[in-house]
Amino acid sequence: MNNYKYKIPIIEVSQPIGTFYISVLDATILEKISKVSTRLGNKGYQREETTKRVNDIKKFSEDEEAIFPTPIVLSIDNSLEYTITENQFCFNDSFPFAEIIDGQHRAAGIFKSSQKQLFQLPIILLFDLTEEEKAYIFSTINSKQTKVSMSLIYDLFSISQNRSPQKTCHEVARLLNTDEASPFYNRLKMLGKKESDFSSLSQGSFIRYLLPLISRNPDEDLLILKNNPNAKLKDDIRCPLRYYFINEQDEMIYKIISNVFKAIRDTFPMEWENHNKYILSKTTGYGAIMRAFPSLFELGASKGTLTYDFFLDCFYNFALELKEQQKILTSEYFPSNENEQKKLANLILSSNRLLV
Repeated sequence: MNNYKYKIPIIEVSQPIGTFYISVLDATILEKISKVSTRLGNKGYQREETTKRVNDIKKFSEDEEAIFPTPIVLSIDNSLEYTITENQFCFNDSFPFAEIIDGQHRAAGIFKSSQKQLFQLPIILLFDLTEEEKAYIFSTINSKQTKVSMSLIYDLFSISQNRSPQKTCHEVARLLNTDEASPFYNRLKMLGKKESDFSSLSQGSFIRYLLPLISRNPDEDLLILKNNPNAKLKDDIRCPLRYYFINEQDEMIYKIISNVFKAIRDTFPMEWENHNKYILSKTTGYGAIMRAFPSLFELGASKGTLTYDFFLDCFYNFALELKEQQKILTSEYFPSNENEQKKLANLILSSNRLLV
């Protein structure tokens, strides 16, 4: 046992599948001994590495308050000469013998980080698994997880003391939902749950389309502002509402979005009020309007106006176009999918001569 380079303490755990061990390992050591079995043809079981996800984790791991409390699950190659004592796992790092069953993106992001030497990572060690058992454990872990509602996630940003695109979007959603003069009054499911008979859109869906109008990389903005609340973010013309966010004019974001949807509501009062029959105030209609918004914003900005009356004119033209094409804002004409959202958005734009 004295010939082994590393000796780490372990805790034995017994469950129906058998015995496994819990421990902690430096990220720099885990990088040397780990590998991934990517699914190719009929071999392997892991999904391919997603570059964006790895890079997002890398950026987060370089934050001064980064944390990764979830264990990385490892299958230990049974061809390795290792020793398990009563309370230690002893091994060398001459080749990668620990196959990552769960946590490949987390590990890859940390390994890419300039701060990887700061991380001790919780790990679970499983021994002598067949390929079938590895695949079973991987699929079980990833299929049994319950995804957290995006409405709840965005709601939690309100707790933060710092500004972020996510927090601004949550505040806009909250105010629109509670303001009696708002077109969205009592219409947003703030925690993803229906709160009234008028609720037709979740906060998660509402923010999903609003967020890109403020930031192309909201997580990066969040980290910048968390580390330096006085940092000046760069503007981006692709995000029409970003200027207001950068200059802490969230009330302007609220006002403009309110103007847009007051105009929609007043142009199509029946369709807006009856969400059980029409799609206008549901995800399909809302998503289409938000897809069309950047071009409408650009048109309004060029005329020096983003008022309720400006958007009312835009949607009046849209109503005329629908009438001419003999289309009604129901799922029969616009089924609930991304392509139909794009078609509906293009109809809004073409009615205002904004499509080339």
